[in-house]
Amino acid sequence: MTSRGVSAGSSTADPAATPRIGALAIVLGLLFGLAGTSTSGVTVALPQLAGDLEVSTGAATWVISSYAVALAVATPVHGRLADAVGIRIPLCGGATLMAAGAIASAVSPNLTVLLVARVAQGLGAAAIPVLASALLSARLDGDRRQAALGRLAGTAAVLSALGPLIGGGLEAVGGWHAAVALPALALLALPYLWRRSVVAGDGARVDVLGALFVAVAASGLVLLIQSPATGVAAAVAGAILLVLGVPAVVAWTRVRPEGFLPLAVIGNGIVIRSALCASALPASWFALLLGIPLTLAALGWTPLTTGLVLLPAAALGLFSPYLSAALMSRAGPRRTLLGACAAAATGLAVAAGGAALGSAWLLGGAVLLVTAAFVTGQPAMIAAVSGAVAPDRRGGAIGVATLAFLTGAGIGTAVVGGLASVIGTAGALLVLLALPLVGSTLLLSGRSDARCSPAS
Repeated sequence: MTSRGVSAGSSTADPAATPRIGALAIVLGLLFGLAGTSTSGVTVALPQLAGDLEVSTGAATWVISSYAVALAVATPVHGRLADAVGIRIPLCGGATLMAAGAIASAVSPNLTVLLVARVAQGLGAAAIPVLASALLSARLDGDRRQAALGRLAGTAAVLSALGPLIGGGLEAVGGWHAAVALPALALLALPYLWRRSVVAGDGARVDVLGALFVAVAASGLVLLIQSPATGVAAAVAGAILLVLGVPAVVAWTRVRPEGFLPLAVIGNGIVIRSALCASALPASWFALLLGIPLTLAALGWTPLTTGLVLLPAAALGLFSPYLSAALMSRAGPRRTLLGACAAAATGLAVAAGGAALGSAWLLGGAVLLVTAAFVTGQPAMIAAVSGAVAPDRRGGAIGVATLAFLTGAGIGTAVVGGLASVIGTAGALLVLLALPLVGSTLLLSGRSDARCSPAS
């Protein structure tokens, strides 16, 4: 999250509020989890949704990809907005927009309206990951911050992993309309959130044009990746957006070095390597949350029974705060990230085998591995990035890192949605295996930088 506003908050945290930080971390984790169920709780209903709206399964996966892209691109926008006005308004406004998008999705009469509602939902949900982390970072330091971030990630993982089971139950009762409405529960947290998220801003201006250029480039990338399932038009549009967006981002960053992508942040090797490495984790996780329901649905499994396969991953999330804190205390953020990438790579390989063999046991084991990678890797990334920059740069660094992190989610769903119909789900998962391998290589290549970082 935000720069000087968060910096001030972290040095002047209210001691009386400290005992209640655990409750705040859980509430923020539940909100983060609701943002996750916008994917995990909907994937189990995709076959019914596609049939009801009379579209192909490949076209229906845009319900997931459009949300993931909006989530990734809008994340640093909320962070920069919070620089100007503080955390409370962007966080509560984002949660409200997420809930409104979920309600609009539930009453959508066709795919076009549904996609617009899902984009709005993603734009709102984008406030939660970065501002939740920033709010906890503003209130706490050191081991207490790591423990709170671990609790945040663990709570989010539990609810997200329960998403298919909850979504399957809602689908059984009220069809896909009920499943996509689940994140509307975020409205219940707003009164509590409004009281507990007061962190002042510093009046910084939001770089709207820079945000637009990044949105164009990210959208082009996802369109291009998913084009095998959506046709030549998507490929052409993606290529055009990518060719226009990437040079525009580069040029604008030089013109506005303190803009949407602060040059001091994107020039920091630890921040970029940590973020790119960590982006493989949501890519793997979201890929499984999409690929496994599609695989089991093709085998005749109901949405409800598919959710049961992912239930052990939810149980793992309960222990993730302790696992994350223990790993970072003993190994440090950098080694924890490397371990998370190794677990994600193993999980993708196991999942590919499970998809090829139609084995629910292998698929369930794969989700356990990737969930462990996700819940330990995200706090490790935040800790590594926070320790690599000065306090007044911390908000921008977290925003950029979270942008890369959540862009990975869009890539993961796009690869499965775009390639599964061409090379099969197993083949698509094997393609994604390259991400944690490349991420680990990037992180290892920055060994000298890591020795200079207090977070390593």
